[in-house]
Amino acid sequence: MPTACASSAIRTRPPGVIAYLDEEPVGWAAVHPRSATSFARNRLIPHIDDLEVWSLWCIRVRPGYRKQGISHALIDGAVAYAEERGAPAIEGYPVDSRGEKVNPTMAYVGTRRLFENAGFEKAADTGSTLDGFPRVLMRLDLRESHRRSKKA
Repeated sequence: MPTACASSAIRTRPPGVIAYLDEEPVGWAAVHPRSATSFARNRLIPHIDDLEVWSLWCIRVRPGYRKQGISHALIDGAVAYAEERGAPAIEGYPVDSRGEKVNPTMAYVGTRRLFENAGFEKAADTGSTLDGFPRVLMRLDLRESHRRSKKA
């Protein structure tokens, strides 16, 4: 089973998580506070409120390791990493492929279904497209009060 952990980059906050399979790095996901990324200024990806959200914007899996659940492990690892650092919510900006096949070179943003499977919900449409597919803003609220109300 693949696992994801924080990268060992020398920074105050590593810009992502790395997935390992049998101690071999097989994937990486970019996750960082939105305010410290280009998404803070992006006019095509909306800001839906004033929360200091984190962005999860790039998911890469090495060829030969795809279709083994590594993207799912990377999203889980990114969520855990952001939550451990006090993020109130985490956003992704995947394509809404409506079940159609996405070109592997464009799949780095993920798909709406991938994010939904990780518990994210569509929060907004965006003005961005990638390879002909619209991108959507998916959000997972990490605040304890929100999680309790969802379980009730």
